[in-house]
Amino acid sequence: MKKNIFKLKKEQLKEISLDLQSKIETGLCNENTEIQCIPTFIQPSKCGVEGKATVLDLGGTNYRAAVVEISAGRATITPENGWSKDLSVMKTPGFTQEHLFEEQAKFVEEIELADKSPIGYCFSYPAECLVDGDAKLLRWTKGVDIKEMVGQPVGKPLVEYLNGLKKAEFTDVKVINDTVASLLAGLSDSSYDAYIGLIVGTGTNMAGFVNAESIKKLDSATAWSGLLPVNLESGNFFPPHLTEYDNIVDAASGTAGAQRFEKAVSGMYLGRVFRAVFPKDGFDENFDAKALTNIINHPDDFKKRHVRVARWIYKRSAKLVAASLAGLVLVILSQDETVKRIRLTAEGSLFWSKVRHCKEYNKLVSKHLDILLEEFGHKKVKVEIAEMKNANLIGSAVAALS
Repeated sequence: MKKNIFKLKKEQLKEISLDLQSKIETGLCNENTEIQCIPTFIQPSKCGVEGKATVLDLGGTNYRAAVVEISAGRATITPENGWSKDLSVMKTPGFTQEHLFEEQAKFVEEIELADKSPIGYCFSYPAECLVDGDAKLLRWTKGVDIKEMVGQPVGKPLVEYLNGLKKAEFTDVKVINDTVASLLAGLSDSSYDAYIGLIVGTGTNMAGFVNAESIKKLDSATAWSGLLPVNLESGNFFPPHLTEYDNIVDAASGTAGAQRFEKAVSGMYLGRVFRAVFPKDGFDENFDAKALTNIINHPDDFKKRHVRVARWIYKRSAKLVAASLAGLVLVILSQDETVKRIRLTAEGSLFWSKVRHCKEYNKLVSKHLDILLEEFGHKKVKVEIAEMKNANLIGSAVAALS
């Protein structure tokens, strides 16, 4: 392949941004749309939050817990990086809610907990946010299937179980997903005009704050005002200007038509796009973004055509993310034209990947986002990208203290 079929011109990137902007606005007004725009019913203080909270992070089958204290815009985590354990046992047939709660409760013995602590719970499975800050499990993924929990709140029953042990007293629980956790973590610095949470790793997603008045699909009987965190579920975006190779990956995915943006951008799928270009070159079916960046980092070990295409796919992914961010920024600016400084808290191994011989991913995103915002007439709007260690823990603490 000599022609770069993955190259996206400036005008194409602008079309992608405007398409996402339109679909976000549609998702704010209607249910069951391409961009779901799921509101989280937690409203942190504009001046920042302070206090101490217990945080839980169930990210797939990896479980972490910690006490997080936020003071003067700084977060202190005890123990450092949190207490962690592998919960792959969740995948065991016959594993029950009681078993899960027993495993989650073990942190009570391991961590010095605050008296009468609220809980912030980062729960990385599909869940519907509830108006009391809890969330209802919609379905399990990642090989877990605890049937009695589906359709039920995930936070309150856990708090009742933990309080029943009489070893600590938990006062409340707020349940969020990992993208909203990244968004809320950014609030640890309250000096910005607006905030965005972004994940580009195995999967991809974005979250931002939206004026409640603009979320027309909210129940009119429930009075909400001010800014609400909104989980876009942007991996399901179907952008224009994808290629025939993206169509091949989608058709073979088992979820044809869904998560088209994620299949063009994320670490789980970039290797599949590469293999679709070279189906007869013997690349392993587990070839992923890490393997793709390995080709970029060691060009002398691979054929020139493989190196060339690996770079094209890597760069396109970053440009697509930049275009999607520009689309979200346009939504934010349409609601508040005074916004000038936006903090983007970015998570994910692909976003922070290190490569040689070409510009690194996060720098590509920043460069093309600046270009697009200038093209849209917003040159003075600056998006500052923050890499934050333990963003899930910090964001969960912000939720608990809000």
